[in-house]
Formats: sequence, structure tokens, C-alpha cells
Amino acid sequence: MKNIIITGTSRGIGYELALLFAKAGHQVLAISRQTPKAFLENQKITCLSVDLSIESDLKKVQDFLSQTWKHVDVIIHNAGSLINKPFAQITQQDFENVYKVNVFGVANLTRICLPYLKKGSHVVSISSMGGIQGSTKFPGLAAYSSSKGAVITLSELLAEEYKEQGIAFNVLALGAVNTEMLQEAFPGYEAPISADEMAAYIFNFALTGNKYHNGKIIQVSSSTP
Repeated sequence: MKNIIITGTSRGIGYELALLFAKAGHQVLAISRQTPKAFLENQKITCLSVDLSIESDLKKVQDFLSQTWKHVDVIIHNAGSLINKPFAQITQQDFENVYKVNVFGVANLTRICLPYLKKGSHVVSISSMGGIQGSTKFPGLAAYSSSKGAVITLSELLAEEYKEQGIAFNVLALGAVNTEMLQEAFPGYEAPISADEMAAYIFNFALTGNKYHNGKIIQVSSSTP
């Protein structure tokens, strides 16, 4: 049994991941602004209502870890914020809103969890093919895709900084997955992979991927977008 932290669990991939880990017998800390009703009756899932864009809100996580878990085996940074606007219309505030969740939220939560990570712990950041250098880019996603590129570099740096402690940091750069977020970016587009199918892949990678990878960006994409 492992202690698993997952962000962005109110819908989509994060929601499916929380249920998968709980069904497998692991303890899950589900972090999102809204709590799904299905989680409230699940004894393996603890829910914390946290806004990752507000650094002080993360004290709830710190308090929980210090009082309850004492250690963390896996973190899955799944939460994401997306704004789809022509670049000329994107304001600094728009950029800040996206980066507060997609980059600063990842950095702040990781920092809080560091004292509870141990040799063999695995930190997985969910990025996007849009953040991969040289990949196909799409108009309107300047803030989102650039933030996903930033979290890739951040993960590479953390993998190097904490390799002596045996803590692995890896990134999964996802292609098109049929989620609400995809529909927000590409209305009407039907992706070939469902949220639960991608969750199954991430579930296995989070538990075993650190045996084979550290500081790596794995492209998980069968189609673009």
C-alpha cells in the first residue's frame, strides 16, 4: 500500500486516477477545488479542497502530511489551467493565472512534500505535447503550452537536484485525451483515448516508471491535437 497525492481530481484523468489507486488498495490524497461525491464514501480517498493558485492554501496539505501520513510515495501533478485566446488578447493576468496552477502550483506542492519524500518516491508531472520543443503548436494556447514547457524543464532540474536522495522526477507529455479540458481547447474534437484509458497508463507509470526513468519526458500521444 502506497500513499499517493493526486491534484486536479474533480474531473477527467485525475478523477479516474483517484478511483484506480483506491480500488488497488492505496491511500489517496485527492486535491482539487471541488470534491466529487463519489470520493466521500471511499475510505481510501482523503479529499482536500485546495486552490493550487493560492500558495497559502497549500498549508492544508502540509498540516495533513505532518499529522497523518508522515511520508509520500507518489505525487501526480495532474491539475491544469487552460486559457484559449489569441495572443494579442492574452493579458499578463491571464498568463499569471495559468502559471500559478501549471508551474507555481507544481513547484510549491513539491516543496511542501519534500520532507515526506523518501528513496523510491516518484513525482510525476502531467505535461502536454504542446510543451515539447519542436512539436506541433496551436494558436490560442500560448499561455498553456508555454507553462507546460516550463514544468518539463523544472522536472528535469529537480531530477538532477534530488537524484542522490533517490527521488525520481518524470514527466508525461500527453497528446489528445477526450476530457473536458480538450473540449475547451478544441470544441467538437473527439480524441481517440478516453480519460479512464489514459488514467490506467499513468497509474502503472506512477508505480513503476521510476525504476526505469528519472528526469525523462515521455511522450504519450497517438494523435495531435
